[in-house]
Amino acid sequence: MVLLALLAAMTSVTPARAAGAAGSGYWHTSGRQILDASGTPVRIAGINWFGFETSNNVVHGLWARDYKSMLDQVASLGYNTLRLPYSDDIFKSGTMPSSIDFSSGKNVDLQGLNSLQVMDKIVAYSGQIGLKVILDRHRPDAGGQSALWYTDSVPESTWITDLKALASRYADNSTVVGIDLHNEPHDPACWGCGDTSIDWRLAAERGGNAVLSVNSKLLIFVEGVSSYNGDSYWWGGNLQGAGTYPVRLDVSDRLVYSAHDYATSVFAQSWFSDPSFPGNMPGIWDKNWGYLFKNNTAPVWLGEFGTTLQSTTDQTWLRALVDYLRPNAQYGADSFQWTFWSLNPDSGDTGGILNDDWTTVNTTKDAYLAPVKAPGFASDGGGGGSDTKAPSTPTNLAVTGTTATSVSLKWAASTDNVGVTGYDVYRGSTKVGSATSTSYTDTGLTASTTYSYTVKAKDAAGNTSAASNAVSATTQSGGGGGNPGTGAAKVQYKNNDTSPTDNQIKPGLRVVNTGSSSLDLSKVTVRYYFTGDSGATTFTASCDYAAIGCGNITQKIVALSSPKAGADHYLELGFTSAAGSLAANANTGDLQIRINKTDWSNFSETDDYSYATNTSYADTTKVTAYVNGTLAGGVEP
Repeated sequence: MVLLALLAAMTSVTPARAAGAAGSGYWHTSGRQILDASGTPVRIAGINWFGFETSNNVVHGLWARDYKSMLDQVASLGYNTLRLPYSDDIFKSGTMPSSIDFSSGKNVDLQGLNSLQVMDKIVAYSGQIGLKVILDRHRPDAGGQSALWYTDSVPESTWITDLKALASRYADNSTVVGIDLHNEPHDPACWGCGDTSIDWRLAAERGGNAVLSVNSKLLIFVEGVSSYNGDSYWWGGNLQGAGTYPVRLDVSDRLVYSAHDYATSVFAQSWFSDPSFPGNMPGIWDKNWGYLFKNNTAPVWLGEFGTTLQSTTDQTWLRALVDYLRPNAQYGADSFQWTFWSLNPDSGDTGGILNDDWTTVNTTKDAYLAPVKAPGFASDGGGGGSDTKAPSTPTNLAVTGTTATSVSLKWAASTDNVGVTGYDVYRGSTKVGSATSTSYTDTGLTASTTYSYTVKAKDAAGNTSAASNAVSATTQSGGGGGNPGTGAAKVQYKNNDTSPTDNQIKPGLRVVNTGSSSLDLSKVTVRYYFTGDSGATTFTASCDYAAIGCGNITQKIVALSSPKAGADHYLELGFTSAAGSLAANANTGDLQIRINKTDWSNFSETDDYSYATNTSYADTTKVTAYVNGTLAGGVEP
């Protein structure tokens, strides 16, 4: 698991398909792409399952479940690759796994096996169900992470011997596509300094070439360090030196650079409190590792990233990172590669995709990853199983309109979609309908009610993809509200206050340009409708945070001359000329606003027109947007 350079500085099953489809065989690289045996681009969209690197000497969770059921669940959630951390202890004679439950028919085929033999079983079954495997030399021994690739008790010679042993062990099994040479090198590890005792770049060349000498088909994954030219980043995440001092391997087209990146649940790095956050993050990622992908130098794999997702900052970070990782037409729809940390719930500072019962899924965390998930890879027989692939996940689910009794939705098929014949639409966990195109209208709803939706793709055999991103929509008032806007702009809303009866209203707002050309923000106003309650007549509005700067926003409270149901006042936001303009389909970023009564008495928000309970951004029709004074988005009360 990740530790920090900064702290160091301070202290010093699915339907069969034909072989040869995306992901089959061994892989190789071309520029920023990873390609399969047939030359088709591959997107690693995977997850870490740790434990072989700990004193258990085996993946965790087998005390609760059968390993096959866990792997089946990984595949069913839309992950296509496993990163398996290990320590060199598993190569020692007599090393046996512990904490495996063999009762009630669980893990019966693991009984009596040593750690390496259990790894064989996990690799074999992964291949059968279409998962690929990347092996990660996580630690020299189970005692803990090391700064360098060697220690006094585990010299470089042992590291290389064990790397070669693994490469040979899986030489005829293309389920194992590569080896991550060493996890999270950090100070005093350097990059390009030339000192062979601490230069990780030179060590990675020695280790990578040793692997390729016995299995030339494997990918070599090389992580970064923590510091380069005095600039510190996450352990293993700093690849600033790779552009000047690239890793040179004896076999071309086998190198993949790897970074790690984390949120405040691991450590509150300075960039999280920067006023420009999260707008500052793409530049930080570009500088440390993203530039290698964007310059077409080599593929970049984010081998670890994770968070408990408990804070707003962490939620914002993960949303921004997923957006950064997504395929981008600017790069020919190529994408970064990734494996999330972790499947395990027992990762102390991030938790996992599984909850503490090791069975149920943290659906909120999993849903954040939906836009960058990819189809399962085909097995070409190297893992001993059939060739498989699930339908790919729909993306960009959005609300296009509401009435008092209906919600209209649209979405986009993934660019690597294969075999999709239609889509199933879910309201909450209930399937409410199907569509053959990428739009659907859900009818027969209740006025003034908030609903949540996801969409799954399906194929002719009835197999479904992982769920799309979730969106929320609130139906209009049944009392004959105003006409909808012209569609030139819209507002997205989230509730930043868990209590509807305290002395503050705290909406989070984003203005979205829904037009086809840029939108001058100085011509835009936004109205959030509420009731004063208890005869209050004077209010104060303030900006707590704005991605575009609070100084570029104006606020005023206006009393309605004719009060409506749920509204006798509205907050109006405006924008100064310094706020600039929005490109087509762009948004302003987070605008965190606060309303209070001048006497600080409590509100009762639940009957307010614009109030909703969703805590993640979703389209709303009850916060209105105006362009040059004309209603452009939403429905007035």
